[in-house]
Amino acid sequence: MRVEGLIANHDRVFEGAIEISDETGLITSVGPKTGKSDIEVGDAIIFPGFGDIHIHAREDAGGSQMYKEDFTTTSNAALHGGVTQVADMPNNPVAPVDDARYAEKEKLTAKSVVHVTLYAGIGPETEPLTRHVPYKAFMGPSVGDLFFASQEQLEGQIAKYRGRNVSFHCEDPEILRESKGEPTHEQRRPARAEITATEFALYLIEKYELQGKLCHYSTEGGLPKIAAAKARGVTVTAEVTPHHLFFDDSMLTDENRLALQMNPPLRGPADRLALIEALRNGLLDYVATDHAPHTLEEKATGVSGVPLLDTYGAFATWLMQEHRFTPQEIARVCAFNPGRFVKEFLPAELGEGFGVIAPGYVGSLTILDLKSPWLVKREEMRTKCAWSPFEGFTFPGRVKATVIRGKSYLQSAGAR
Repeated sequence: MRVEGLIANHDRVFEGAIEISDETGLITSVGPKTGKSDIEVGDAIIFPGFGDIHIHAREDAGGSQMYKEDFTTTSNAALHGGVTQVADMPNNPVAPVDDARYAEKEKLTAKSVVHVTLYAGIGPETEPLTRHVPYKAFMGPSVGDLFFASQEQLEGQIAKYRGRNVSFHCEDPEILRESKGEPTHEQRRPARAEITATEFALYLIEKYELQGKLCHYSTEGGLPKIAAAKARGVTVTAEVTPHHLFFDDSMLTDENRLALQMNPPLRGPADRLALIEALRNGLLDYVATDHAPHTLEEKATGVSGVPLLDTYGAFATWLMQEHRFTPQEIARVCAFNPGRFVKEFLPAELGEGFGVIAPGYVGSLTILDLKSPWLVKREEMRTKCAWSPFEGFTFPGRVKATVIRGKSYLQSAGAR
C-alpha cells in the first residue's frame, strides 16, 4: 500500500508518501510525494495509528458479559474511531490473573482486526505471571475479586510485583466507604479519594521501582503530585479520558446524570480545564477512553461507565479545533505515547511497534478529515451496546480512514 499526504508525527508535520509492505504490514519507506496514493487523502491529515490503552472489551472465557461487547465488536468500534491498537483491562468475571487464564483470554483476541494487548489483574491472592505483561491494580471495588480493602493490603501484594509495569485505579477504598451515604454519585466518590490514592500509588511506584501508570485521571488537585513525582525521577505516566476533558459536573441534569455516571466521576469545570492544559503540556501522557460498554438498561439502574471507542478520532478533532492542540500534540498523546506503552509487550513481527510513521513501524494509520463535521447518532455506533454519551453533538471532524497493517477500512456516515 502507498498513502500520500500531510503526515503528522509527534515531532514534525510534513508532506510525504508512506510505503507499507503487503507481506509484513510494516512501513518500508517514507519519502517524497509522487502523486500516486491508494487512498484519496485530500486535505485530511495522516497520523500514526491511534492507540487506546484503557478499554473494557468484556469478553472472557466465561462469556457472561458478551451481551455488552466482545472482541469483534470492540474491533469494529475501534476501527470506526480510528483506533488501531487497544489494551484491555482484566476485571472480567473470569479474570486473567495467572498464566493459564491469561493465555485463555489471549486466544479470544484473535478475532479482533485491531491489535489487543491484555493487562493481567492484581488481586489479594494473585502472583506475577511468568511472562512479561502489564498489570492493573484496582484500589477500590470492581468486578469480581480484583480490588483491595485497605492500603496495607494493597502494599502487601504490590511488593510481589517489584519492577513490573502496573497501572492503578486511584480511588481510596476507605474514603469511598466513609462517603457512601452522600446524596450524589459525585459526592460518594470525592476528589480527595483520588488525591489520597494518588499519593499512595506514587509511593508504591517509587518504593517498588514500578513502571507506573495512573488511570483515567480526573482532578486538578492531584496534578502537582504527579508533576513532583516526575520531577524527582519516578517512572510514572498518566491517562485522561475524553469524558473528563469534555464534560464536567456543571453539565449534569436529572435527565443525563445516570448516563454520565462513571468512576471516577465528573469533576468541576476548573478540573476539566486543568486536565486539558496538563494533557497539552505533557504532564498527562495519554488520551485513553476507559471504554465501558454497558447497556442503556444497565445505565438506568446506576451502573458506571460510558462507551467511547467509536468517537476517539472525532474527539481528537475537537481537541484540535476547540482547544488548539497541534497535529504533533495529538500524535503524541493519541499515538506515540500509547505506542511506547505497549512496545515491550508486542510480538516480534510487529517490528518497532506503533505510534510513529517511519520505516520498521507497524503500517497502521489514522486519517482525520478536519473539514467534515460529524453529528453523532446512535444508529451509527458500532459498539455492541449501541449508544454514545456524545449523541447529538457535532464534532468538527471525523475519521476518514483507518489503516491496519496496510489494509484500509474507509469510514462513511451511517455505515455499520
